[in-house]
Amino acid sequence: MTFGLAPCRTVSTIALLGLSGCGSATVGGGGSPARAKWVSPVVTTPDGGQLRTTIYYGPWQCSAAFLSRCESKCAAQGHALMGCMWLADIKGDWQGRYLFMPAEAGGRLAITHCCCDYPAIANVKQQRTKWNNARAAFREDWARDYGAWPAGKDPWPGHHIFDLAHGGPATAADNILPVPGDVHDVFNKEYPACYAPGGKWLTPGPSRPYVD
Repeated sequence: MTFGLAPCRTVSTIALLGLSGCGSATVGGGGSPARAKWVSPVVTTPDGGQLRTTIYYGPWQCSAAFLSRCESKCAAQGHALMGCMWLADIKGDWQGRYLFMPAEAGGRLAITHCCCDYPAIANVKQQRTKWNNARAAFREDWARDYGAWPAGKDPWPGHHIFDLAHGGPATAADNILPVPGDVHDVFNKEYPACYAPGGKWLTPGPSRPYVD
């Protein structure tokens, strides 16, 4: 899993833009339009600047570099890599002042999940109950940093990047991503395929799988 919002915001929302220690920067390039995208309201950052966040949604097959990183991660934990899903890209655009002069900055963060051959856990129901009990407070925390939690007719689901069925933490801030309902359905359909042997999620995809 690669997700950087929560660790970054403990220092400053601006850290998202530098992507220092928070994930892998990517650039939207070739390929088809993203399956969906969300554009945040403008949020004032602690330094007085303004930040707008855009999330582009896949899923896409991981690039060769992401697959290699996942293989190393799984091996370090004593597991084999079954697949890798590139779930989304987060783009940050900041405007403010630096050394008393107008300034702009930006960056991208890839959200990926390594499907190692983790065993399924037995207490998934309890983990889902834990998330359901924490969901409203989690959305409020998100809103303070990034603007209102995305919604259409209803609030978007919170997708667990490291899925609950294989031991992902139920309420960890860096494990939950707001996702449109139809995209969430696609994620849930593809996760079992990512953990199955010989599937497409073990085949490398392009380094730039979508266009802005």
